[in-house]
Amino acid sequence: MPHWNSAVGAPQLARLLGSQHPVRRERGGTAVLPAEDGTGGAARAAHDGTGNGAENGAENGAAPASRKVPAYRSLADGLRLLVLEGRIPVATRLPAERELAAALSVSRTTVAAAFEALRADGFLESRRGSGSWTTVPAGKPLPTRGLDPLPPENEGTVIDLGCAALPAPEPYMSEAFRRALEALAPYSHTHGDYPAGLPVLREAVADRYTAQGVPTMPQQIMITTGAMGGVGALARLMAPRGERIAVEHPSYANILQLLRETGGRLVPVPMAGHYTGWDLPAWHRTLREAAPRLAYVVADFHNPTGALADEEERRELVSAARASGTVLIADETMADLPLGPPGATGTPATGAPGLEMPPPMASYDPGGSAVITVGSVSKSIWAGLRIGWIRAAPEIIRSLTAARAYADLGSPVLEQLAVTELMTGDGWEKAVTLRRERARENREALTAALRDHLPDWEYTVPHGGLTLWVRTGGLSGSRIAEAGERLGVRVPSGPRFGVDGAFEGFVRLPFTIGEPLAREAAARLAAAADLVRSGAATPSDLPRSYVA
Repeated sequence: MPHWNSAVGAPQLARLLGSQHPVRRERGGTAVLPAEDGTGGAARAAHDGTGNGAENGAENGAAPASRKVPAYRSLADGLRLLVLEGRIPVATRLPAERELAAALSVSRTTVAAAFEALRADGFLESRRGSGSWTTVPAGKPLPTRGLDPLPPENEGTVIDLGCAALPAPEPYMSEAFRRALEALAPYSHTHGDYPAGLPVLREAVADRYTAQGVPTMPQQIMITTGAMGGVGALARLMAPRGERIAVEHPSYANILQLLRETGGRLVPVPMAGHYTGWDLPAWHRTLREAAPRLAYVVADFHNPTGALADEEERRELVSAARASGTVLIADETMADLPLGPPGATGTPATGAPGLEMPPPMASYDPGGSAVITVGSVSKSIWAGLRIGWIRAAPEIIRSLTAARAYADLGSPVLEQLAVTELMTGDGWEKAVTLRRERARENREALTAALRDHLPDWEYTVPHGGLTLWVRTGGLSGSRIAEAGERLGVRVPSGPRFGVDGAFEGFVRLPFTIGEPLAREAAARLAAAADLVRSGAATPSDLPRSYVA
């Protein structure tokens, strides 16, 4: 078995080094900065032999501008940053020293010394005849343990930014349950187990896809216990233990954990454009070389980055998956939450001015054999409903239904009836419109608070969804999360959303709180950042934050 699951070519690696975002990162007690102009300090320093792209400094990041480091160290720092940010996945085979030296226009000695430094630091492994591949230092904590919910006794004192979920849209949900109770009688006289879901809800979900231009039969729909239940069922059925599963990098933390626990071997594919799009060449290369059984994609307001895949990206992703024989799981949990650009005001008719939603992923594979869609009401209505669905080819739905007898037998009947009432009446659009308005207001409140309290934190404001992917000014996201819990604000750190410890310099912040709570949360995060910057100890006796 090879020690790597993907490879990066010398020209591509040179481009990645040249496009590195300026970010301070910590190495022991020393802060290291690429060039402040963002033009690729690590690669440029390696090119000119001066090492000016990275500078040694004090713990607070105040580095003398004139101090130089060797070119090989600057190159090693740039490669390490690519691994920690997830732009080069762990277990990626690097090009040969001679090839990379030619692509960077440096001596082979410089590259060899950089590789040796990375090996010494635990970020590279090599074997004669197999080349060198990226890794992480032994003992580095990985984001693979349980994600605990916030204890109820802490709700009054802790601002919880772990869950990207909003309260139920009232009175529309309660009204749907009232009507569901009236419709319950015929079902209460049965055993109540519907492994594929209630026929009326399967038909309602199928009709929604048909109305979106994707003709769908009820036989193509299975109702699940949330989107997580759907992805879990698909992984157990279609990816036996040890099979490769391609995932975006970063990706939704709970799904990564679920796929690990079902025995999947995760193959991360980096996002492109500073996490605002999909790296299509990387997807083609990964699907061709790793041949994963499944691929998991959130094309609609990606969790955690908020990115929205355009029509061309969707078509290319489906084409690449079909060519490699990979089944693409498209998670549409956030699809009902277009918010428009910052400052936009939505209406019930448009949902999000200035934003045109691309066709569903399923429109490029209507039969549902190459693209399997997973949906949910958790973000669009309420997470407490725990109702989701799978859209796939009828034969896949039949296999999933048969396998469900050994899992949970079916989803709650009353909740299914409530969702049916919402979908078949006017309650759905009214509830979702209310949800968009609240999310839009919360987004504006959160970004305004971050601008005031943490102006050096960087992010791209998404045009939909519920999450903001934030670069923490060069500080450790994990350490900020630990300090934040001590100060009464819970945030999930970047490594939760990566594979093998990537994204240490990030946190995810959801649009779940408005003024003045958003301003207080930002103030506490700023205090946590100050603690981390000063090197103060930040022990926490609270559980790790829950991620949703």
